[in-house]
This record gives sequence, C-alpha cells and structure tokens, in this order.
Amino acid sequence: MKQKIDGRPSSSSPRRLCLFAASLSFVMISACGITAPRSNDGFADLESLGMRDTNRVMSLSIGPTLLHLAARYIDDDPEIRDLLRDLDGIRVRIYEIDGDAGRVAARIQSMSQHMQADGWEPVILVREENEETHMLLRNTKGRISGMTVLVSDGESEAVIVNLMGEIQPEQFGNVMLALDVNATGVESVRPAEPDES
Repeated sequence: MKQKIDGRPSSSSPRRLCLFAASLSFVMISACGITAPRSNDGFADLESLGMRDTNRVMSLSIGPTLLHLAARYIDDDPEIRDLLRDLDGIRVRIYEIDGDAGRVAARIQSMSQHMQADGWEPVILVREENEETHMLLRNTKGRISGMTVLVSDGESEAVIVNLMGEIQPEQFGNVMLALDVNATGVESVRPAEPDES
C-alpha cells in the first residue's frame, strides 16, 4: 500500500525500489565475474590517455566467468583454451589519436612510470619517434599475476591491455588472437627470443 503525502500517493517508494534494484544489479554483475575483477592482484590502475588528444573507440572488460565460458567453446586450439582458463580478467582499451601524438606517447610513458612505482616490473620498452611500447609484469608471491601492455603507434592509434592471471610474456600474442584484437602495433609486441640479444 502506497503512503500518502498531502492526500496524494507517494511515488518515491517505487523510485527507491527501482534505484535499489539497479544498484543491486550493478553490484551483482561486477562481483559475479562478468567484468574484470578490480580486487585481482594483476589489475592495473590505469589512467586515461586524455580526451584532448584521443578518442576511445573501444573498451572491453572480461572477467573469469566469461573467459571460462569462452574456453569451453575452443576445441581446435588447446593452447589458447588453456590460456583463457588461466586468466582471471582482460581489459582492452583502444584509442584513436586525434591530437598531439607526442603528448599521447608522454602519457603512456608516465603511466608506465606510475605502474613501476606501484610494483610493476618493465620487461619490454621500445621508443621511436612518438612511438611507445611498454610491457610490464606484476609478480605476486613468486608468480606472475598480471601483464599490462601500453602501445602508441605514434600516428593514429594507442592501445592499453591489462591481463590478470598467470601468463607469460610470450603468450600475449595468443590472447590478442583469441580476442580478435586488431590494433596497430599490438601484433608486434613480443619478448626477444634468447638468440636475439
């Protein structure tokens, strides 16, 4: 039964109920593994590349529930299937550079420095004119718990990828292949082979 205020039925109760239901749904979705878990050791606290020079064209966050579900349907490549099962979360952001590419490269460099101050270890660093590629790993209790790759092609695109879970640097390309991420510069990110010193 609705409460009456000044002789009229109160509409705040249904609104409160809808607000409560929406809030509860958000909490359940964020806690159930559909999106990448913020509480994971491999979660990277990533800044934006800035609205002045970039336009975010894609943002993807996948949690363990969806990763494990996807792994069930991969029959033809057991390596990728096992890799997806080992991951706890994936976050991908792709930006179109529509401003100063040099400022975007500087922001990527700054982001890498902040992550290093937060305990992430750099394993790849490539710098060329306005181009930046950084790969950083997070180690927790003697194992890799996360990987973050920051790439700017120096002209038109920047990509940020954060992988959570046990992953080796040489597996990065397989994850991008499994996700069908087609972004400039990402396909060439790989650690040097032992004989490439």
